[in-house]
Amino acid sequence: MAMDDDLLTRDHPTPVAGEPLPATPESWAMRTLRARTGNFQVPESAALIVVLAGLLIFFSVKSPVFFTNDNLINVLVEVATVGILACPATMLLVAGQFDLSVGSGIALTSTTFAYLITHGWSTPAAVLATIGLGLGAGIFNGFCVTVIGINALITTLGTLAAFSGFAYIITSGLPIAFNGFGTLALERPVFNIPWSVFVFFAFIATSVFILRMTVYGRSLFAIGANPVAARLAGIRVNRTIFTTFVLSGFAIAIAGLVSASQTGEGSGAAGTGYELTVVTAVILGGASLAGGRGSIFGTVLGLLILGIIDNGLTLLNVESFWQDVVRGLLLISAVGFDVLRRRLTET
Repeated sequence: MAMDDDLLTRDHPTPVAGEPLPATPESWAMRTLRARTGNFQVPESAALIVVLAGLLIFFSVKSPVFFTNDNLINVLVEVATVGILACPATMLLVAGQFDLSVGSGIALTSTTFAYLITHGWSTPAAVLATIGLGLGAGIFNGFCVTVIGINALITTLGTLAAFSGFAYIITSGLPIAFNGFGTLALERPVFNIPWSVFVFFAFIATSVFILRMTVYGRSLFAIGANPVAARLAGIRVNRTIFTTFVLSGFAIAIAGLVSASQTGEGSGAAGTGYELTVVTAVILGGASLAGGRGSIFGTVLGLLILGIIDNGLTLLNVESFWQDVVRGLLLISAVGFDVLRRRLTET
């Protein structure tokens, strides 16, 4: 009881003439309750798991083909390419940054690889050149954002258009078909799962380790929460953000190679709309547009939700246009939830 009296005295001192009245007993009670319960909230991942389970049950009832081993592997294959991009995208959003050039980046890297293969380059040399191109794209984005000071949204919107244009220039508007690079898509070493999915798993494991176990990962959260405070704390903000853009460029190159392996061609249309899917999955997974929060586990759940919706609607013979509608609505809902959550946190 003495503790309660102390709390009451501290939060509600005796009113003094000329000073504003203290808070009402109700607001004091709410503050005390929050202090003692730790602002308990249901974990976002729990809600995503419930949604994922509901989708699995719904589509399993609607289609006997859905909950089969082959179809579930197909879902993993469908989300693998986007998932490779989504891992560094999560890191960028945690730091309060964007990379909207990932879709056209896939077009550029896949068409470059196809062009080199069809012009006499060996497969290893073409792979290394493609990875170098992806790293160059990430370096360019990072340079514009951290050195020149251009907003990340504007920078990557510009490179989105530029990468797409270069891809169509390389192909002269027509896909470039090639042979001999089906390893990532066709070989299935374990449990009938192709290499592309294992590459996705490797990106997940590496990204989780970076965000949870390294100083660099913790720096990303600090930068997203308050870049000024992070700089005052000794964090090299620009260098950290630059590095993350380079990682995004590396992911673009790997995703481009996976896309080329799956389709057997390089096309200027490859990766179209991937930037929307990536952003939707990351925000749906709990990352905040304001930065400072996000997780790879949440992003993976968001990817699986999107992949299952696309796969399930396809099995139910729903037109692909409706899949675009669903993705758009999910993005709006996820962003709206993030905005409301921040408002409630600030009040």
